[in-house]
Amino acid sequence: MSRIVTTFPLPDGAIELLRPFGLTGPDGWRGALTEAEALLCLLTDRVDAELLDRAPRLRIVANAVVGYEHVDRGACRARGIVVTNTPDVLTDATADLAMALILSAARGLPGAERSLRAGQFHGWGFWDYLGADLNGKTLGIFGMGRIGRAVARRAAPFGMRVIYHSRTRLSTHDEAALGAEWVDFDGLIARSEVLSLHAPLTPQTRHTIDADALRRMRPGSFLVNTARGALVDEAALVDALRDGPLAGAGLDVYEREPEIHPGLLHLPNVTLLPHIGSATRETRTRMAMLAARNVHAVLSGASPLNPVP
Repeated sequence: MSRIVTTFPLPDGAIELLRPFGLTGPDGWRGALTEAEALLCLLTDRVDAELLDRAPRLRIVANAVVGYEHVDRGACRARGIVVTNTPDVLTDATADLAMALILSAARGLPGAERSLRAGQFHGWGFWDYLGADLNGKTLGIFGMGRIGRAVARRAAPFGMRVIYHSRTRLSTHDEAALGAEWVDFDGLIARSEVLSLHAPLTPQTRHTIDADALRRMRPGSFLVNTARGALVDEAALVDALRDGPLAGAGLDVYEREPEIHPGLLHLPNVTLLPHIGSATRETRTRMAMLAARNVHAVLSGASPLNPVP
């Protein structure tokens, strides 16, 4: 009997850790739910009441990701099922990608590359392919958690000023260490020349960046989103990229993944990536291992390492 089922292939280290409990892999996990005590899953797996009803022995849902909006936590609590996630281990990889998107948007890399591939590059030109400097620009961060702070640290060597708005304000000491200034949301929108999103998706944050917020952004500014697609009203974003005030954007997440708003696909001033914020071999391995260690702890009678409320 398999006490553990996983919806995705695990690295060798996780398999060895969990093998003694019995492990069913992604090909047969649905059929093994009736006996399973642990489920390792991803953000693409909807863990709802219907699924939980098919797994009466389940004790833990271990996400190999940070977000957990795909899990019905109320249904899990009602059944006494622990839910865990994988914070910290993907912070640097995601912050690196956010910085890459900031650079790509500011320097207009998508349009420059498309031009070259289309045979429109005819040699160096003094006024061709102009982008924007980052030095001296104001970076606004919406959501100053682990990843937001990591982006702030990366922005400093580029000479960027950092302002932020977050549900919880940092301590004076942490603000000084990051060189970051807290502002209210209106101030964030009005002052940011580059706005990078790092907030969780909640009913309160859904479509925070809507048509009104976009209209109030600075002319020539840039938007980067590596958090959750639904933080942004994508139809309004298309308008802001096409007609202003935005000069460009960099997106790694989308409102209705894997669907991409068709208006985004044809704009030359937006970098579109396929949700790869944590997609390094090292980081994804650490994520899977942390999920496996959460399962091992619970099935061994210990407390989970990373429970979510």
